[in-house]
Amino acid sequence: MRNISRAELKNASVPQLKDLCDTLREEIFRTVSECGGHLASNLGAVELTVALHRVFDFPRDKIVFDVGHQCYAHKLLSGRAELFHTLRKEGGISGFPKRGESEYDCYGTGHAGTALSAALGIAKARDLKKEDFSVIALVGDGAFQNGLIFEALNSIRMLGSRVLILLNDNGMSISPTQGGTHDILEELKGVAPGDDVRLFERFGLQYRGIVNGNKLEELLPALEDAKADLRKGSVLLHVVTKKGQGYPFSENAPAETHGLNPKPATHAEYSAALGEELIRLAERDERVVAVTAAMTDSLGLRAFFEKFPERAFDVGICEEHASVLAAALAAEGMRPYYAIYSTFLQRAFDEIIHDVCAQDLPVTFCIDRAGITGADGETHQGVFDLSYLSFIPNLTVAIPKDIGEFRAILRQSADYGRPLAIRYPRIGTEGEIGSVEMGKFEVLHSTTSDILILAAGERCIAIARETLRRAHEGGMDAVLVNARFLKPLDVQFLSSRTEKYIVTLEDNMLAGGLGDAVARCMRGSGKQVFSFGYRDAFIPHGEPISLIQKYGLDPEEILACLRELYARG
Repeated sequence: MRNISRAELKNASVPQLKDLCDTLREEIFRTVSECGGHLASNLGAVELTVALHRVFDFPRDKIVFDVGHQCYAHKLLSGRAELFHTLRKEGGISGFPKRGESEYDCYGTGHAGTALSAALGIAKARDLKKEDFSVIALVGDGAFQNGLIFEALNSIRMLGSRVLILLNDNGMSISPTQGGTHDILEELKGVAPGDDVRLFERFGLQYRGIVNGNKLEELLPALEDAKADLRKGSVLLHVVTKKGQGYPFSENAPAETHGLNPKPATHAEYSAALGEELIRLAERDERVVAVTAAMTDSLGLRAFFEKFPERAFDVGICEEHASVLAAALAAEGMRPYYAIYSTFLQRAFDEIIHDVCAQDLPVTFCIDRAGITGADGETHQGVFDLSYLSFIPNLTVAIPKDIGEFRAILRQSADYGRPLAIRYPRIGTEGEIGSVEMGKFEVLHSTTSDILILAAGERCIAIARETLRRAHEGGMDAVLVNARFLKPLDVQFLSSRTEKYIVTLEDNMLAGGLGDAVARCMRGSGKQVFSFGYRDAFIPHGEPISLIQKYGLDPEEILACLRELYARG
């Protein structure tokens, strides 16, 4: 697809704009089918994006996309159409708004709830500099229930600035939207114009809606009116769209087509094992409950929700609330399992410390997509959890070597009685379901070498095994250990070893993770620790294997380290 000039867009007739919408949908579908990415949300926002570019003057006017799942049409209309085939590929354009990529991306996003706060900050800076342009926050109804949105709403009158909030209401986040905010928005769809909309007006907003967001004839005049109303103050324009619009298979399965992988999965997924094991636990233990933050299907919990609806809680995109809810459930004798992506758990850091661990409550955090995730880029790489969990008292941190060991840890977890975090990547190998002693390492390969390799998690064990295979060709060897617990660290094991050199591998940032913990433990012992993990950088989008090697877990570098240690003797 060629780049569309601003003049072409401004001068096009409505029929020509509709043709453009069809072209954008075809390009989005073709590219996502090849590169992977977010499909349904982008298909639903095509007309809305075209209308915004027609009515407003980007990049002079500023738009902040909440999350950014729906920014593909915006990228196609802002000079990046000829690069769109590189979407989510290493060195190509990002799947999310990114300030360094284009002047049209005024604020980088990737997590929910940030758009209104960012828009208010941009608008206030505009006012202070005495500039004149419109600021728009495009927020989906799923993100609209995030607590950060309500913190920003609370500031609208206080800041005294002017923003346009575009509420893109499709009834979905990744899974169908849940909760009281969703119910209020559904009720608003049934009221006549001018009826009770005081909820938003009390925040200092002029409420406008409901508008069909997939019909340009309604959208264009509604946006023109909203633009004019901005002279008087902030506006909320309530737009209803259909997730997956234009492609029936996506319209009928919006959760399943929220995100597509470029290639079919060839390995088992940890999320499927989680769903199966939680059902097994719940069948024999009435205390077991499941908690998630708008990701029921992605985290393998759909079957649990259907079988135990009274013990299943999807709280929407409210990660902090979910953590406190789980803590309180545990305080009253339940055994909550909170399933969440690694990158989203960061939002609940304070609650993990004070609500769960300080009270020593038996909450199990099932941390999916840990380590480098790949194509979603900086905001989605799960490379910080070992670092920020490693220093929290009372918390056990497990890193299973495969899905079988993950199942084994889960089967012991309900009776463990302490805070527990289990972190794992998306895909893996099944493996045997053996017994696991909490806090204890496992020797996978024994030899008389002076080198001890501690590998944390499935990816690192695979890298270690490949490195050892190549080392054997050169007459070298090392002891390989499954370092399956970061906390408590197996100090007894480490103290009993006679090897002079310890090499650690972790699918996490180097700072604060396994390597740091082992180095502290070995301080004063005379043993030397060499750590491999990710360098001090935000890791961009790309193929996971390439990124893993490029940012710190390169088998060549590890092999070179082994050669050097062998040479030392």
